Amino acid sequence: MKVAIVHYWFVGMRGGEKVVEALCRMYPQADIFTHVVDRDRLSRTLQAHDVRTTFIGRLPGAVRHYKKYLPLMPLALEQLDLRGYDLVISSESGPAKGVLTRADTAHVCYCHSPMRYLWDFYQDYLHEGGGFMRGMMRPWFHYLRMWDAVSAMRVDRYVANSRTVAARIRKHWRRDAVVVTPPVEIDAFAPAGVTPTRPAEGAPYLCLGQLVGYKRVDLAVRACTATGRPLVVAGDGEMRRALEAVAGPTVRFAGRLDDAAMCTIYAQSRALLFPGEEDFGMVPVEAMASGRPVIAYGRGGALETVVDGETGLFFGAQDTDALVAALDRFEREEHRFDPARIAAHARNFGEARFRMEFGAVIDEALRDLAEPGTRQAADR
Repeated sequence: MKVAIVHYWFVGMRGGEKVVEALCRMYPQADIFTHVVDRDRLSRTLQAHDVRTTFIGRLPGAVRHYKKYLPLMPLALEQLDLRGYDLVISSESGPAKGVLTRADTAHVCYCHSPMRYLWDFYQDYLHEGGGFMRGMMRPWFHYLRMWDAVSAMRVDRYVANSRTVAARIRKHWRRDAVVVTPPVEIDAFAPAGVTPTRPAEGAPYLCLGQLVGYKRVDLAVRACTATGRPLVVAGDGEMRRALEAVAGPTVRFAGRLDDAAMCTIYAQSRALLFPGEEDFGMVPVEAMASGRPVIAYGRGGALETVVDGETGLFFGAQDTDALVAALDRFEREEHRFDPARIAAHARNFGEARFRMEFGAVIDEALRDLAEPGTRQAADR
């Protein structure tokens, strides 16, 4: 079977790219299509595949400024020639699902979220842009929303990474989706046979991820600065300087980490602070796989992975006072959190489960396309 995987862009190895890695292990023969690729940032698994770009990848400065070419991406997707493929899997969060396929090609979309800058976060992006950018965004995004809604009908089956995203798919595209949570490399954080232990006395809290506005890392920095709690901020991004400017002496910035250093920093932390609202959020699952509780904002994907009072705690408002109150509660109840039990819960989100559940959706999509031909042959 000829398989194509379409992903929006490869400029780092974040959650969406980890899902594509798992898909490549399921379909080692697959060819990969994308708009832009930074080959130095690809994992070994992805480097082993044929990765082809749309014409966006040949435009000036595409690797760094790919988002500026967003209005051209629908056109670029429709230029891809996928006639030779029996199965197309699109990985959607940026423009990826709008490819054109044969009528007898199964197209299954694994959706991390409908494009947030077109729908849920449109007004936020509009507010943050300058006057010229706002003037350009209004007509561009109007056109992109129309194309996004129309191209949603080209997909045979939708798979959402969480119930939160399935609800967005129903709202914006009027399509139903099966929920299959993404695969997390559990064994990298909790090797088989190794029982996680409690953190050392005085261990810091951890906030890990891309340092951008909607992650709300500022809440963790302000809460720990105000109360003198030790905090390690791991990751990099456009908000780093602003965060460093408000951080007190108990907050340390570790920068971007490789996989080995990330495993170590999880294991050495007291708990993960997760103050943003995510579609799913692999970071809390990685922390739990390391036996560490998660103190999370109680909305979005965290509600589907963290068990309040058992593997972590929720706070109800995205403000510093609410997070400080959650930290106080956690420290009163910390003795109740068992690292081994937390790690065992995280195993519900491993790759074996993803392969089984996503594979079942693929089988159903292929079977539905094959049945009309089977019935016609029987009639003859």
